[in-house]
Amino acid sequence: MTHRTTFALDEASAQRLKRLATRLRISQAEVVRRSLEQTEKSIDIEKPDPISMLRRLHESGGGIDPARAEKWIAEIRENRKHWRGE
Repeated sequence: MTHRTTFALDEASAQRLKRLATRLRISQAEVVRRSLEQTEKSIDIEKPDPISMLRRLHESGGGIDPARAEKWIAEIRENRKHWRGE
């Protein structure tokens, strides 16, 4: 199924789109489709894994000082008790 979409481009982008379509010998719509596919793939590849990031942080010795972390966690617990009316 085909969906028609209208969007506005600045002059430079419109010229780039036309040049790419001409150079690749495809329609402007196909240039847009391919660009979307490439962008989506690059985002998926670059998507960080939170667990890996946390492990790297711990391995590098980065992060919060353990004593400071415990103090912060205690404050959060107290705040939650206050919010809950405990």
